[in-house]
Amino acid sequence: MLNLVHLRTLVEVVRLGSFTAAGNRLGYTASAVSQQMSALEKASNVRLFVRSARSVHPTQAAHAMGQQALKLLRDADNLLAAGKAAGGGAVRELRVGAFPSVAMFVVSQIVKLPHWRDPCVQVNISIGEPSAVVPGLRVGGELDVGIVYHVGESGLALPQGVSRHWLGEDPYKVVVPAGWGFQPGSRLGVEELYDVPWILHVRGSSDANIFDFVLANAGLHPRVVASSDDFNVTLRMVAAGHGVAMVPELAMAECPDGAVVVEVPELALTRKLMALCAEDAPMDLAEEFVEALRNADEFRRIEGGS
Repeated sequence: MLNLVHLRTLVEVVRLGSFTAAGNRLGYTASAVSQQMSALEKASNVRLFVRSARSVHPTQAAHAMGQQALKLLRDADNLLAAGKAAGGGAVRELRVGAFPSVAMFVVSQIVKLPHWRDPCVQVNISIGEPSAVVPGLRVGGELDVGIVYHVGESGLALPQGVSRHWLGEDPYKVVVPAGWGFQPGSRLGVEELYDVPWILHVRGSSDANIFDFVLANAGLHPRVVASSDDFNVTLRMVAAGHGVAMVPELAMAECPDGAVVVEVPELALTRKLMALCAEDAPMDLAEEFVEALRNADEFRRIEGGS
């Protein structure tokens, strides 16, 4: 008889590509994973790995067995959940990954709603940039729903089977210190920002590259006095008079006194917001969560202000 523990380990080895990575994920040593896989090969009479001195490669049979094992494990989990439900103790889990500003101003409000406070529903939240969230949505991954953005036209490379759900556009705003004398909503020419200090994204990130392109296209070669990927920090540095910045509207739900939004038509930039659902997510919970996102006040605010 095949061991369910060994099958769960096989799924992780195939997904992550190594005994060490699977062991780290499951809390085993690489040696313990190797022993489990050897026992599974013996029990199934199927060669699952090609082993060499330095590496281990799953065979086609391992990939096929991994897919079947994943279905079997899902059925087993559902069976256990049904048993708990019959006893009144079932808890259903939805694992959500979200970038910081949407977690702070949107997800934090959704989980306060009565439906998501139900003791039978557990929402587990991971905070991370899209590059960290997207890999967790692959089959057998750590996430069921991801809330992501992308800037520019490059888009995101998604795992197979992930569904997209459009949430809206989040325009970047130019924010300057109030002490510079500009009134909120003032329309500025880009030349008025040529010689002022700037607060930009950390160099080397994909977003920073987009910012560089937009600024250079407008003839700006900014004097950078600070680099930050935390928009809350950026806004407070602007309010302190340290420099000018471009901040997405969603992150400005709590804009501090001393930071003023101005209009600079030459610096138009928007990030696109999406919810992503993994192929093996609990679809009823995932769809309800996406609907709650679409109805969130903050998304309505930025949509109305665009």
